[in-house]
Amino acid sequence: MSKITSGRKSNIDMTQGVIWKQLVLFAIPLIMGNIFQQLYNTVDSIVVGNYLGTSALAAVGATTAICNTLVNFFNGISIGAGVVISTCFGSRNHEKLHEAVETTILFAVIVGCFVSLISVWVVPLMLKWMSTPDDVIGPAGEYLKIYFAGVPVLFLYNMSSAILRAVGDTKRPLNFLIISSCLNIALDILFVAKFGWGISGVAIATVIAEAVSAALACSTLMRTKEAHRLVLRDLHINKSCLGEIFRIGLPAGVQQGLTAFSNALVQSYVNGLGSSIIMAGWSCHSKIDQFAILPAQSMGQAATTFVGQNLGAKNVKRARDGVKQAVFMGVGVLICISGAMAISARSLVSLFNQDPDVLHYGTLFILMTVPFRFCSSFNQILAGSLRGSGDAKGPMCIMLFSFVVCRQIYLFFVTKIAFNEYTVGMGYPVGWIVCAILSFLYYRRSRWEEKVKED
Repeated sequence: MSKITSGRKSNIDMTQGVIWKQLVLFAIPLIMGNIFQQLYNTVDSIVVGNYLGTSALAAVGATTAICNTLVNFFNGISIGAGVVISTCFGSRNHEKLHEAVETTILFAVIVGCFVSLISVWVVPLMLKWMSTPDDVIGPAGEYLKIYFAGVPVLFLYNMSSAILRAVGDTKRPLNFLIISSCLNIALDILFVAKFGWGISGVAIATVIAEAVSAALACSTLMRTKEAHRLVLRDLHINKSCLGEIFRIGLPAGVQQGLTAFSNALVQSYVNGLGSSIIMAGWSCHSKIDQFAILPAQSMGQAATTFVGQNLGAKNVKRARDGVKQAVFMGVGVLICISGAMAISARSLVSLFNQDPDVLHYGTLFILMTVPFRFCSSFNQILAGSLRGSGDAKGPMCIMLFSFVVCRQIYLFFVTKIAFNEYTVGMGYPVGWIVCAILSFLYYRRSRWEEKVKED
């Protein structure tokens, strides 16, 4: 095995320093990185909506939930890898850290290729199951097949960046996303406006940009002299490390994947309304909504690393104090964002499409959901904190019950009474509220001290 060192020049040691400053310093690059990552599909929608029209915009919107179902599952697995690596980093266990890095990267490559092949094959079945209208299903299938062909590089980037974040390095993943997002924008315009490749050009641009970000992240891991260095000749699957990653990551992956799958069910209700105009409006709302949740998601990721490092260092009190401050900051930020979204809702939707009916429905969906958006801070940050402590099953059960079971029960019964854009649009807030209440109650009963003492 290659020699490894313990240098940490580019990393944030979250076991020391002022808590809120450490969380903010860690979270800001995450927020920026997540913004640029969201720009991939958002720019796709803006280019499609303005150059190819409402039906093409509806087609891209119809693919979002399907893409997220698959990608979110493996993002959950990357959370498991991040917890294992951050704990090793906090406890200064450099040999195990190196093993976890090699296992994570090889796992990402193998599974990414397998999932890509399966996904391309099931695309037509998924679109039909979601009641996608005939005028949308063709271009949606075209987009998805190309997008899923690029899944291996997407997984490789997500796993590589998870490793960097776990050791406190959030700046370089951000830089990679800025580069690849700018490339994606340029290629979108080139392929659609100049070459006339239509919706296929949008998907090809996304895959190329993701490949660039994956190459940059992997090369960074290979060049570092620190304990998380990636050494190609050392690549192997360590069963013990993989078991730990799955113990934490699999519940998170199941939860995130099924939550996104539940969103696909919501999309099927939107599709069932039978209007590409409403679908386009929902697509605009969904893209904007994905940006609104980013502060909570990023602070949740920061809490995962913060808790993992501090529990690795046996500092339970600092871990708990960090969670409290993260929730407080997250709720405050989302309240401000919700107010801004309510004021500028119509202007935000107009970025994607100028059709008056699309503007109406997109604005309507935003205004219906913003009053409940602050709940996401409790959901994301408390779940991230619990995963950082090694408890992934609790957040999984809570989120599955809230976002899948409760949401689908609500939609099933309420649409029997009144099937319209109002009843369907409230499907998201119902899940958020239930999840916030259950997450808070579960967190209050968690026993971190006992777990650390047992270790």
